[in-house]
Amino acid sequence: MAPLLLPSSPIHSFPATPKLSFRSKPRPIIRAAAGLEVDSFTKKSGYLFQLSAFEAESLLDYSPSRIAAIYRRKPLILLRRLIQVGTTFGKWFGVRYIDNLMERSDQMFKVRAAELRKILVELGPAYIKIAQAVSSRPDLIPPSYLDELSLLQDRITPFSTEVALDTIEKELGLRIDELFSEISPEPVAAASLGQVYQARLRRSGQVVAVKVQRPGVQAAISLDILILRFLAGVVKKAGKFNTDLQAVIDEWASSLFREMDYRKEADNGLKFRRLYGGLKDVFVPNINMEHTTRRVLVMEWVEGQKLSEVKDLYLVEVGVYCSFNQLLENGFYHADPHPGNLFRTFDGKLAYIDFGMMGEFKQEFREGFIEACLHLVNRDFDALSKDFVTLGLLPPTAEKEAVTKALTGVFQDAVAKGVRNISFGDLLGNLGTTMYKFKFQIPSYFSLVIRSLAVLEGIAISSDPNYKVLGSTYPWIAKKVLTDSSPQLKSSLQALLYKDGAFRIDRLESLLTESLRARTEKALVKIQREEANSRVVFKEILYFTLTEKGSFVREILIEEFAKEVNGIGNPNNNQSAYLEESSLLSYQPALVSEILAMLSIIPELPPELQQQLLRLPADLARRLISRASARTIQRIFL
Repeated sequence: MAPLLLPSSPIHSFPATPKLSFRSKPRPIIRAAAGLEVDSFTKKSGYLFQLSAFEAESLLDYSPSRIAAIYRRKPLILLRRLIQVGTTFGKWFGVRYIDNLMERSDQMFKVRAAELRKILVELGPAYIKIAQAVSSRPDLIPPSYLDELSLLQDRITPFSTEVALDTIEKELGLRIDELFSEISPEPVAAASLGQVYQARLRRSGQVVAVKVQRPGVQAAISLDILILRFLAGVVKKAGKFNTDLQAVIDEWASSLFREMDYRKEADNGLKFRRLYGGLKDVFVPNINMEHTTRRVLVMEWVEGQKLSEVKDLYLVEVGVYCSFNQLLENGFYHADPHPGNLFRTFDGKLAYIDFGMMGEFKQEFREGFIEACLHLVNRDFDALSKDFVTLGLLPPTAEKEAVTKALTGVFQDAVAKGVRNISFGDLLGNLGTTMYKFKFQIPSYFSLVIRSLAVLEGIAISSDPNYKVLGSTYPWIAKKVLTDSSPQLKSSLQALLYKDGAFRIDRLESLLTESLRARTEKALVKIQREEANSRVVFKEILYFTLTEKGSFVREILIEEFAKEVNGIGNPNNNQSAYLEESSLLSYQPALVSEILAMLSIIPELPPELQQQLLRLPADLARRLISRASARTIQRIFL
């Protein structure tokens, strides 16, 4: 939900001695205040709310068996919902078909898009959430539909304010005037699961956002998930899908149920703030735990605009960097980063809000994902097929050679354009046929990761049509694989740099050059998108290899240089083998001026790095002596 950063609305002020009359008894939660129209979801789907207190309590956590047990006792409600959903979508597809027959599809496009949005709102949160998943992809969704579906992010018809205030008082156990000195008379925004009011805490005077859960969402979502699980089972059998579609729905539903518990969202928000709130130009609002319950959440109020509306490419890069940290550093990521949840604050920071839908990315999958990106960019499709097994996308029994051939056909053209031009959306689209042929599976955990990356690219495309999220993430991947202490990533780096026993310095150069683009400073955003001159590149590479973070790469370079010098001095070796195009000795600057420019960099290095540089010849000499000694001993005894 994306309301917390909207411009301030008029605030209703409570007098010191309230003149408002407060209810002593809570009203039925689906009744609207007198004279107010009932919201369309309640009006059309309010019959779903009819659960006993015991049934409602049993649905606090997601459990397909408990949901099925409840609605087995309510067959008429289940049947009514099936008829409602079937006839509602049936009518809409019917008129679209008639439009097609009458050749008026183009003229009626906007009308049908608006009708679809209205249908989704009437059917409720489950369908709105599904629509939100695709509403951030301007490259996939026609503009008219995109405009309408984007309204589902924070402009849904609100429910009664009287009901909302009732909920606040009941959940927090205090009267409204005891909690707040001011509160907006109407919600500033409404979304699928709740709506937000702007208020001022009476005790501290802090301006806060008060999120109140929409009545009936739990019952409606439970029933709709039950129906979707059934349909997923039918589709899987009919289409002979290899992916466990029901498991994918279960993963999504579990996340959705956690999102309906605002206490869990509050915990997520605090953890997200702890992990990422300190990143440069990232802002995460604080949560007021004292006034947060399962159905009410109080959060720091922040002013700003949607990121998709301000066209700030620097903050898009900040978002990519933050997403990299989420997915590949800590594994705790925002699984619902639609435009309504990403804002540019008035002081120029990227603000994340709404922490209900989060995901966990395990360490082994994080490293597997990094390896897959490395192998994709370097066109090592044989290793990529193995990565897919590691990630759980392919069964271990899959025929590796056939998969490698298929992946080469799918990705060859995309990768040939260069890493900066690889579209994440295009890769997924091109992979479809191959996935079906080789019985690819979509692990339940992976659906949220894919959605997170796809949505992020969709947001970026709205600012820059040529933006590629993988191209912007790869520099961070390159930097991580060069500096990470993980044994698996070190092993991956070594495997990447050697092909058939030969050292590939061109690949090391590519990794080092790409890692230089991993910057977030505003002054360097333009430089990131242009080719830096050779002097800047060499200075950055030299600086990196001499520091502690570059020690592993430095050791590889010294070892390879010693190996090649030793090989040239060995009369038993074919010296031309050590002068291959990708070898260290054949890797030379094109001009003498470049060599002089590189040497001029040395005095600019910090003293400790100059000392490290002076120690390199001694390190190399020790390696050469060691190799010469080993060769001498070998000649004596063999």
